[in-house]
Amino acid sequence: MQRHITALLLLLLALTGCDGNKGSAAKGTEAEPLAQTLYTDKTELFVQYNPLIVGEVSTMAAHLTRLGDVFKPLTDAKVTISLIVNGKGIKNTAPAPEKGGLYVIDLKPSAAGKGTLVIDIVSKDLTDKFTIDNVEVYANAEAAQKAAHHYEDAGAIAFSKEQAWNIEFATTPAVKQDFHEVIRTNGQLVSAPGDEMVIAANADGIVRFSGSKAQAGMAVQQGTALFTISGDNLTQRNVDSSIREAKANYLKLKTDYERASELIKDKIISQREFQTTKLAYENALNDYNTVSKNYSGKGLNIVSPMSGFISSVSVTDGQFVQAGAPLATISKNKRLLLKANVSQRYFSKLPGFASANFTLPDGKTYDTNDLNGKVASFGKSAAANSAFLPISFEIDNTGGLISGSTVQVFLKSDSVANALVIPFASIMEEQGIYYVYVQTGGESFAKREVQLGANDGKNVQVLKGVTEGERVVSKGAYQIKLSSASGAMPAHSHEH
Repeated sequence: MQRHITALLLLLLALTGCDGNKGSAAKGTEAEPLAQTLYTDKTELFVQYNPLIVGEVSTMAAHLTRLGDVFKPLTDAKVTISLIVNGKGIKNTAPAPEKGGLYVIDLKPSAAGKGTLVIDIVSKDLTDKFTIDNVEVYANAEAAQKAAHHYEDAGAIAFSKEQAWNIEFATTPAVKQDFHEVIRTNGQLVSAPGDEMVIAANADGIVRFSGSKAQAGMAVQQGTALFTISGDNLTQRNVDSSIREAKANYLKLKTDYERASELIKDKIISQREFQTTKLAYENALNDYNTVSKNYSGKGLNIVSPMSGFISSVSVTDGQFVQAGAPLATISKNKRLLLKANVSQRYFSKLPGFASANFTLPDGKTYDTNDLNGKVASFGKSAAANSAFLPISFEIDNTGGLISGSTVQVFLKSDSVANALVIPFASIMEEQGIYYVYVQTGGESFAKREVQLGANDGKNVQVLKGVTEGERVVSKGAYQIKLSSASGAMPAHSHEH
């Protein structure tokens, strides 16, 4: 371990030393150190090493980063580097990192010529491989020095892997894809039809809150008691006396029906009289069952008709309510409507809007396509005194969306073929000029002015300034900006 650290420090000192005299020959016979940055869909490899010379040890410093929404060091891998020249190979393995995502491996070539470096990575949940072709192995140090190239990038911004690993950092390649013309407007998230239900009073009386006191945001299960309506000391329109009256009427008509059932057997009364008595009894029974359902000694219990959460409460404890008055609103919050208003000048485009992006107040952006979204409706005419037409999308609520939220909506219309796009989050702005940070090396970045086209709130079209495949900083751009304040990058300026 100590030998590895010493060798690595010597390598990095050599790297720094050669950068301090860019454009001039290296001291003695030392050749310019090399660096490569490669990607798979799972991992980034940034490897630094001295030129490979027969009979001499070259220490390779491999920085491995696990890709994802946020880039983090790969800290639990075993890394094997193989060098194959003319069909024969050597290899060495680092069973664990020196620290963070840094793996140090020594190779001592035995034959000169064009070779291939193969880097195999194995961890608990990741297996990956990198291949670097046309790697030159030199016969001696003089040959390596003669072939060396000296690079100078005066505008490079230094940002080490250690810095990137300790913040929310990510890069994203610029890609060409179909991109939609976007119309930007405002909108709101509301509960979808059938996903929300109003609880209404089914009798006149004084409303009392039950149990844990119903309040907005509280989760409820179907059948949960929320309110009680009672007559208390009301002299009129008293739910308690209404139930007593209904019960008395039901019991009286029940007696009449039982008596009529005996009389009809002896034909003392007509069939018509019997049916009239029976019908009156059945109606009284239904009335009594209706008004006494969920009734207790405290009054008439009002329960939640479905599971969900209380989105609003319309009454206060002790308030008098009439039958039919809304008490509260219950929402499942599983499906939502994204409602937006569109200027009338886009009327002809309304049928072409198949999806939309929308941005919440916290800055997070969603795509209706990712939320099982579909167009629910769009307006064929404008409301009175309105210059706007409505359009609604029905979407799934994945758990982070709240009914009632005001959102910024990006309606996606006609497709632009083969547009070059990058994440909107990568864009920085200074005095009306837009720019991005482009990764030019494993630990070097360049500030690049860009000309932008349409954006959909998630991605933005780049008309000028970035080429396909270049990686832009999509998370952590502000930290790169702070790092740039320290001046141009002396290559490999960090210490491990």
